[in-house]
Amino acid sequence: MTAGSEEHEPLITSSVDQQRVTYNNSPQDGNTPSGSPRTSGGEVTLAIPHNRSYGAIGGVEKVTYTWADINAFATETRSRNKRFWNCWKTSSDRMFQQRKQLLKTINGAAYPGELLAIMGSSGAGKTTLLNTLTFRTPSGVVASGTRALNGQPATPEALTALSAYVQQQDLFIGTLTVKEHLIFQALVRMDRHIPYAQRMRRVQEVISELALSKCQNTVIGISGRLKGISGGEMKRLSFASEVLTDPPLMFCDEPTSGLDSFMAQNVIQVLSGLAKKGKTVICTIHQPSSELYAMFDKLLIMADGRVAFLGSPDQATEFFKDLGAACPANYNPADHYIQLLAGVPGREETTRHTIDTVCTAFAKSEIGCKIASEAENAMFTERKISKGWADSAWSNAAAFRARRSPYKASWCAQFRAVLWRSWLSVTKEPMLIKVRFLQTVMVSILIGLIYFGQNLDQDGVMNINGAIFLFLTNMTFQNIFAVINVFCSELPIFIREHHSGMYRADVYFLSKTLAEAPVFATIPLVFTTVAYYMIGLNPAPERFFIASGLAALITNVATSFGYLISCASSSVSMAASVGPPIIIPFMLFGGFFLNSGSVPPYLGWISYLSWFRYGNEALLVNQWTGVESIACTRENFTCPASGKVVLDTLSFSEDDFNMDVINMVLLFIGFRFLAYLALLWRTRRGK
Repeated sequence: MTAGSEEHEPLITSSVDQQRVTYNNSPQDGNTPSGSPRTSGGEVTLAIPHNRSYGAIGGVEKVTYTWADINAFATETRSRNKRFWNCWKTSSDRMFQQRKQLLKTINGAAYPGELLAIMGSSGAGKTTLLNTLTFRTPSGVVASGTRALNGQPATPEALTALSAYVQQQDLFIGTLTVKEHLIFQALVRMDRHIPYAQRMRRVQEVISELALSKCQNTVIGISGRLKGISGGEMKRLSFASEVLTDPPLMFCDEPTSGLDSFMAQNVIQVLSGLAKKGKTVICTIHQPSSELYAMFDKLLIMADGRVAFLGSPDQATEFFKDLGAACPANYNPADHYIQLLAGVPGREETTRHTIDTVCTAFAKSEIGCKIASEAENAMFTERKISKGWADSAWSNAAAFRARRSPYKASWCAQFRAVLWRSWLSVTKEPMLIKVRFLQTVMVSILIGLIYFGQNLDQDGVMNINGAIFLFLTNMTFQNIFAVINVFCSELPIFIREHHSGMYRADVYFLSKTLAEAPVFATIPLVFTTVAYYMIGLNPAPERFFIASGLAALITNVATSFGYLISCASSSVSMAASVGPPIIIPFMLFGGFFLNSGSVPPYLGWISYLSWFRYGNEALLVNQWTGVESIACTRENFTCPASGKVVLDTLSFSEDDFNMDVINMVLLFIGFRFLAYLALLWRTRRGK
């Protein structure tokens, strides 16, 4: 069967006669910039400038995205956990033993002013195609083919600068409000030369455009913990984050996934509205309702990695009618096409024949040939049409590659924005801070009551030494488990934002640690203030302040080690499981359970990495230095005569105090640096 009666009208037309709404990024003469809204009768009318540069390179107004001969293969290596003989094969044999073709010679184009929906059953290749078009193919998938932006070969850098990608999973810092999230996005996404006031105006414009005004001061929310905005509002917030820079090209992966019919229709209306403003919008969708189907300008129906149809909904109706597979009356066309091309268990051969018939008929049809021709010729014809655009855009892309910086904001601007967001996320959970302080006060009071009013005798020496080591242990475990989830819980958000070119890894790490620094500087001071004099430690004021400073230093060393565990762990549960077994050896070599002078030589290196050892020695030196006499109340008991004897018994020395402090500072720096390297490793691995 062939497509006998084919369409004579053009399959793809650039039907964008309407000038779309854009925003100027440079202030004009007068008090009101041209990008600001002008209200009339309650409706917002926006000025339409000639150029815009909220983030796209070259001031690009509209983008035609074409692709030709796209092929993708999934490669499976069988070099692991296989038979012994497999090890003798060459590396190339092992790497490409099994090779499955996921996409087969895909041609297509997406034009300004059009919403292109990629449809198909599960496994048809929708997500693989979208990943290939956005240069996001996962490891194990090899893609080939030609992609072009306005006739110029597309590169990952140019596509990132010109497009926005709304991913299927919505990831947000749940304690922020909608407006706070968009302000942060505006600070790090928009061009560094745009003034702050204009960024804020753009935030308000996007809030109004995407109907987020009612929830702009509502927290986003955390599933199962903090109630926030609805699913539809969250999806619109994802769109709002991406359209802040007014990109001419948008990709959306399953934007209606997990939404009810009303919310799904609302989301597609947003995409349709963005397309009507001149944007090129490409989205994947699994099985749209008839209402959603009618809102698409173009359809790309996939089947077994091949193009079954590409054109308008009306053209789809005629195409399948000519094939003898017309959609029944009062039936959802999307359901009909997907069911026609979907694999049915037990009927694989029939399904394969149907798919081959439809795909071959489309490839030979007039509209199919026109698509292939336009996709291939676009590389040459559109280069003449948009030479001025290409020269500007690609010269900027070349400059981008030369400076090797994908970031729109400067380092200082990134640092201010990320620190502001991190501080908000800390202060917006006051209950957590209150619980930490309450825990600190209760534990310090409990320790103070247990060891209350110790005297300087043989019993008091043992009790004071135990109380000091308990100080050390509490400061370690309490603060390590307070930060052990800091980085691994936000890792997906960080990896997505970092790879989108929003901020650097060092900016994120420094901001997160600084935002929590005041808490970890105050907690040890509260603990020492409550328990120090209750126990009856060295009453000299300078000894109290030295002990407080040492407690703060120990807390920050332990926190640094907690950051290292958090950055190196892939999940909160993994970090919580790994933490205690690693900490225990350091605690054993702290000089309380095992005398420092009797550490086996082959394990001595562990003691040099133990902040328990340095902290315990420093606190005990601070306690016993200057104590000249200790009362011996009982005979036939070992009784140290002075504080120096106590230190000698534990193999500690007053002369090592300064080195203890220096070593703890070095451990603080070393653990933080290793934590940062672990975070960098995570970003490389998650790329």
